[in-house]
Parts: sequence; C-alpha cells; structure tokens
Amino acid sequence: MEGKQPKVKSWQYVLSFIWETAKIIIISLAIIIPIRYFLFQPFFVRGASMEPNFENGEYLIIDEISYRLHEPERGDVVVFKYPKYPSQYYIKRVVALPNEIIKIEDGEVTIFNKENPAGFILDESYLSEGNEFTSGNLEISLSEDDYFVLGDNRKASSDSRKWGLLPRKYIVGRAWLRAWPFDRIGIVLD
Repeated sequence: MEGKQPKVKSWQYVLSFIWETAKIIIISLAIIIPIRYFLFQPFFVRGASMEPNFENGEYLIIDEISYRLHEPERGDVVVFKYPKYPSQYYIKRVVALPNEIIKIEDGEVTIFNKENPAGFILDESYLSEGNEFTSGNLEISLSEDDYFVLGDNRKASSDSRKWGLLPRKYIVGRAWLRAWPFDRIGIVLD
C-alpha cells in the first residue's frame, strides 16, 4: 500500500518562493553594500582632462581601501571630491606630495623635497606626445596634508594649477580597474 503524500496548497509554494527570494536578496545586500561603500566604488570618467590614458565615458572601479593602509604616492591616479564643490568628483594624477615644493616653469615640473633639496625634473612618461608641456609659472609649498594633482591632458585640465592644492581628506581612492569599454578592460597601471 502506497502512502499518501500530504497535499500542499499552492499558496504554500508562493510563500516558500517569496521566503527563498528574500533570503537571497538579504544575503546579497549584506555582501554588496559593505563592498560598495567601504572598499570599491564605480566612477564614470567625464571630460578630456585625462586623455588618452582615461577617456570620456570610461567606467572605472575605484579602490577605496588602499589609502586606509598607506598614503597616495606620486604618479597615482586618484578620484577625489572637488574641494570647491565636494558633490563633484574629479580624476587626476598625483604629482607632488605633502611637505614638498613644486615648481612649474618653462613647461617642466620640478619637485623639491628632503631627498632632493636641489630638486628633480619630474619624469612624466605617462604623458602622450603633444602633452609633455605643462603650462604655468608657479612655485608652491605643500603642507603636511596637501597634494598637487594634474590632468594627463594638460591643455584641457582644470587641476591644481587653476584651483589650488588638494587636501588629503577629499581623496576618495585610486583608479584600480577599467571595466568599460570592453576593448580596454584591465587593471589600471599608474
């Protein structure tokens, strides 16, 4: 004699489905939210200030955790809140570090620090042909909390030459991964 299986009502299937779906959503959010808000953040490049290294419309993933472990370094490509309007985000390259002096003259960037009191001309091999000349004539001393940032496309960049030094507190993170367009996907090399 075969045993009778209990009759399951259709509403029980619906409730079971809803409960399983809710569990998946809760677990996903528990994983995704901390990653999104504390470790990595998406960023869309807007404008031509970093061309050709970063082009308008590219989708980047920003590493927010590295700078909790160490300070930004010269050559890092950073995303930061624009100091004059912190709701806007910019992307630029770190050129001068805290407690250094930067001098821009005759198209060259010279850095003075403890290790190089006589100064050294910055090697900017990441600049494309035609963008090697850095316009401006300035000399600025950075405090212990300031960074000097420049766009790679010097002719089309609103950067520290125009609006001043970047306080450390505005730096969100460094460009880590290019996720779009597909033909340029990969880790960002500074």
